[in-house]
Amino acid sequence: MCLATCRSSNVVAERIYSFTKNAWQDRCFYEQVIIWIRAKRSSDKTALSSRVILSLMRAEVAIIGRILTHSGERIDIATPYGNVGAISSRISGRDAVFIPRHGDKHHLPPHRINYRAIISAAAATGAERVIAINTVGSMISPPGSFVIPNDIIEFTKSRTPTFYEDRAVHVDMSEPYCPEIRNVLIESCRAEGHEPYEGVYVCTEGPHFETRAQIRMLRNFGDVVWMTGYPEVVLAKEKALCYASICLVTNVAGQGRVDIVQIVSVERKMRDDLARIIEGVVSRIPERRSCRCSMALEDAGF
Repeated sequence: MCLATCRSSNVVAERIYSFTKNAWQDRCFYEQVIIWIRAKRSSDKTALSSRVILSLMRAEVAIIGRILTHSGERIDIATPYGNVGAISSRISGRDAVFIPRHGDKHHLPPHRINYRAIISAAAATGAERVIAINTVGSMISPPGSFVIPNDIIEFTKSRTPTFYEDRAVHVDMSEPYCPEIRNVLIESCRAEGHEPYEGVYVCTEGPHFETRAQIRMLRNFGDVVWMTGYPEVVLAKEKALCYASICLVTNVAGQGRVDIVQIVSVERKMRDDLARIIEGVVSRIPERRSCRCSMALEDAGF
């Protein structure tokens, strides 16, 4: 369940619906209700003028990075870290939410993305499975290919990598990506005629592209490189979510000049195949989790 601001709605919620005891015990939901109450009491004109509704939407899957649907409802999901714009839709007969990582107009550089708000928003919808879509430069595969990361190394500098700043919580990252979702991603790629590569995602700070010397160094650590995989993967682990990534290879890292025109051109060519792969993933995800992702916080704190 999530508190959502629906820009297309003319209705301002004046009451809180009846909720089950379990719903009130849900931390994400509780935080949403507190934010709603504060907004109602606030003297801030912006907060008071917002069309706030208490939505009963529950998503089974959250997809971060691309909006691959032309239908759905535009919503704002309130989190303790700020509001997150999203699209509520259905894929393969299941409720899903699309969250654009860089904002509605793709205006946020990688180091300014509000990763904590994004993962909080995904969790607030009730989605236990998160599929991250990432564009990458590859050191192992050609442009137009797909890579499913099996591990990650980060070289970032200025990002907040945890929800727990008031106490020590150490989640295990020996298996950063959910094996169940990874397997479904691989199966869905093959079903669409793509043999996906697997490898280590190297996350850099950006927003500039890497130098050739940096790529020579990074080849010793990983297989694909980009700027948005971290701390998203760690934050998802702290929320005990099943999180995995599918990477679109737009260029060969360290080989010639890289520009946005080239990247966008390759992305557009891959869009239809990616949409079909995501549809296949959502349809193949088991209803119940059989991985250990839900137990990520067990024994993580002192």
